[in-house]
Amino acid sequence: MKYIVGFSRLFVGVLFIISGLIKLNDPLGFSYKLEEYFSTDVLNIPFLMPYALAISLFVVIFEVVLGVFLLIGFKRKFTVWNLLAMIVFFTFLTFYSAYFDKVKDCGCFGDALKLTPWESFWKDVILLVFILILFFGMKHIQPVFKKKITLMLATISLLVSIWFGYHVLNHLPSKDFRAYKIGANISEGMVIPEDAPKPVVDYHWKFKVNGAEQIITTRGSYPSVEGDYISLETETIEEGYEPPIFDFSIESENEDLTQKFLAEEHLVVVISYSLEKINPEGAKAIKTLTDEAIKKGYKVIGMSASGKEAKQAANASYGFNFDFYLCDEKALKTVVRSNPGVLALDKGTVMQKVHWNDVQDFNLKTLPNANPDLNLNLKRQLDSVMVLDQKYRADYDPETWKLQEVIDSSNIAFIETVFKRHGYPGKTLVGESTQNVAWYVIQHSNKIPEYLPLMKAAAQKGELPISKVAMIEDRYLMGKGEMQIYGTQGSTYGQGTPQEVNFIWPIKNPEEVNERRNKVGLEETIEAYSKRLFGENFEYKPLTLKEKDKILEAFNN
Repeated sequence: MKYIVGFSRLFVGVLFIISGLIKLNDPLGFSYKLEEYFSTDVLNIPFLMPYALAISLFVVIFEVVLGVFLLIGFKRKFTVWNLLAMIVFFTFLTFYSAYFDKVKDCGCFGDALKLTPWESFWKDVILLVFILILFFGMKHIQPVFKKKITLMLATISLLVSIWFGYHVLNHLPSKDFRAYKIGANISEGMVIPEDAPKPVVDYHWKFKVNGAEQIITTRGSYPSVEGDYISLETETIEEGYEPPIFDFSIESENEDLTQKFLAEEHLVVVISYSLEKINPEGAKAIKTLTDEAIKKGYKVIGMSASGKEAKQAANASYGFNFDFYLCDEKALKTVVRSNPGVLALDKGTVMQKVHWNDVQDFNLKTLPNANPDLNLNLKRQLDSVMVLDQKYRADYDPETWKLQEVIDSSNIAFIETVFKRHGYPGKTLVGESTQNVAWYVIQHSNKIPEYLPLMKAAAQKGELPISKVAMIEDRYLMGKGEMQIYGTQGSTYGQGTPQEVNFIWPIKNPEEVNERRNKVGLEETIEAYSKRLFGENFEYKPLTLKEKDKILEAFNN
C-alpha cells in the first residue's frame, strides 16, 4: 500500500500542477469556459457569470498549490480532502457536460490539449481512483522535508502562483497555445484539407405509415417509404475535421472582408470583443499606437462584436482614426486575451501581438508609404462627416429625408471651410481611407460646378482617384441634362412600384465608353456595371437624349 500511495501521490500531484499551470497561464480563457458552464444552457446558474474570473483564479491557483502540497507532504488531511472534493465536483461536471452534450471542450488543459467531454470524464474517473487511494492510505503521506522547509515551499508555491496569475492577466499568456499565436497564419488555419474526415450524421425521419408512427434512419438521403412525413431529427455519430480556426471573420454591415484584409501586407488590428467593456486606459494607449501606425504607413482596422452605436460611441470618446468591423465575440476572445489588444498581420500571418499594457513593445517600422504629416484631427472630423453623409441616405421617407437635407447643408458648410484652409483634403493630408469624404459631400450638393475644377486638380496630383472625378463629372453633366462621358450615372423612376423604370443616362459615343472607363480606373464594363446597378436581369442599351425623354414621358403618362 505504501508504494501504491507513493505512485498515486506522484501521479496526482504532477498532474494537478501541470493542469493548474496550463490554466494559470491563461486564467481569462478558463474564465470564459466557466461562463459557458454557468450559462442557462448548461448549469443554469448565470448569477455566477460576473464572478467567473475570480473563481477561475481561485480554482487554478488552488489546483497548483494542492499539487505542490501533496508532493511535499504539507497538511495531508487538508490537501487530500480538498483534492477529493475538487475531483468529485469536476467528475460530476464533466459527466453532465458529456451526457447532455452541453460543452464540447472541458478546458481541463486549456488550449494545450483538447479533450472531448467523454475523454474529460474518464480522465476525472481515473484521477478519482488515485485520489481515493490517497484518501484511504493517507497515513503513508509523509513530509519530504523538515517542517520549516516544507512551510517555506508551500508559501513560495502560493505566492508564485498568485504573482503568475496577476502577471498574465496584465499582459498576455506566457505560452500561447492558440491558433492565433505569433507566427501562425490565420488563412491557413481556416483551411479544411480535401482528405479531411467528414462528419457522420444519422438522420432520423419520422413518418406516419398505415396510421402508426415509424422512424427510419439514413445517412442523409430521403427514405423510400409510403407514408406521411412528420419530422426530422439529426444525431452526430462522429465529428468531422474541424480546422483550428473556424469562426473568424471580418465583416462590414454589407459584406465579408476577411480575405481582403488577410491579404494586406502591413495590417494593424485592434481587438475589442466588447467596446462597452473596453478598458479606458487601454483605449487611450491604443489610440496613441494606432495614430503612430497610420502615420508610418500601416493600414489600421478594429474588430469588435459590439453594435454600430457602441462603435460610434467609442470613436467619439477616444477619437480612433480607424473603422471597426464585426467578428464573433468568442473568436475575438480567443485571438487575444485583452480588451483591447493589438496584432500586426502580414498577409494573414501574426507577426506581433500585445496586451494594451505592452503597446510600448509593439514595433512599428516606417514604411515607404509613410505620411508623418498626416492631419489626424482633420481626418477624424471628416470621418464623422462621412457617417453623417450616409445617415439617412437610404431612407426614402419624405420626413426623414428632410433630416438628411439639414445634415447635407451642415456638411457642405464644413467642407467649404476645409477647402479654404487646406484646399482639397486628399490622400497626403488625411490618408487614403478618408480622401473621398469631401467628394461624397460635394456630389450630394449643388456645388459640383464650383468645385469640380478643384477635384480635377487634386486627381492630377494623385490626391483623389481619377475615377471619382469621372463619376462626379458625369453627375454634373446629367444635372445639366447633357450626355455623360463615362456611364457612371443611372436613373430610377417609380422605385419599388410595378411601373419602376431603370436606365443608364445617355452616353456620348457609347461605342467607346468601355475604353474611356478603363483609362480612368473604372475596371467594370458598362454592361457589367449596369447589372450591378440594376440587377442581373438588366440589359444595357445605349440611349439618346430624345429616347430618354420618351421613356420619361411614357412613365409619367
